[in-house]
Amino acid sequence: MHQTTHQLPDLPYDFNALEPVISTEIMELHYSKHHKVYVTNLNAALEKYHEAETKNDISQMISLQAAIKFNGGGHINHSIFWTILAPLSKGGGEGPKGDVAKLIDRDFGSFAQFQEKLTNASIAIQGSGWGWLGYNKGFKRLEIATCVNQDPLSSQGLVPLLGIDVWEHAYYLQYKNVRADYVKALWKIFDWRQVEERLLKAGA
Repeated sequence: MHQTTHQLPDLPYDFNALEPVISTEIMELHYSKHHKVYVTNLNAALEKYHEAETKNDISQMISLQAAIKFNGGGHINHSIFWTILAPLSKGGGEGPKGDVAKLIDRDFGSFAQFQEKLTNASIAIQGSGWGWLGYNKGFKRLEIATCVNQDPLSSQGLVPLLGIDVWEHAYYLQYKNVRADYVKALWKIFDWRQVEERLLKAGA
């Protein structure tokens, strides 16, 4: 395999650690099946891309872009998602502190207003996608954005800080078709220390 081979990252907790918000069954399927497929397909697409590159086959390189974007985005998005969740016993659901709390108050008025905006934006996504809190480096501010399918937030010029996966595979087994209940429950397990770290790395 080429040196750009990507791997499934280790989960920072056990499959059952996010109960009752996310069931063990969903975690196991989401991580071991869905995320793994994105990694497998990304590596396969990159292999074909490098092969096409060596042959200077531009049409083949272009045709592989969609697979690289979709599976690469799926890998990037899920790798972030696992890290910004934490069990209730490990700080999950404790509100933001420090710089991220200050910026939320400054850019959204209050944490409650921010929570409502991101929740509503995520619930309203048509089909599959992600709701995000991102950092705009150019304007030095926080922004809420949504992405369709597995498009990464970086494609909108924002640094991803906190994401809400609203693909049905993330919640259907447990919450059925009631996406709103799932999105609202996720706030109980967000790890704001990780969000703060991501903000600092973004140079805020």
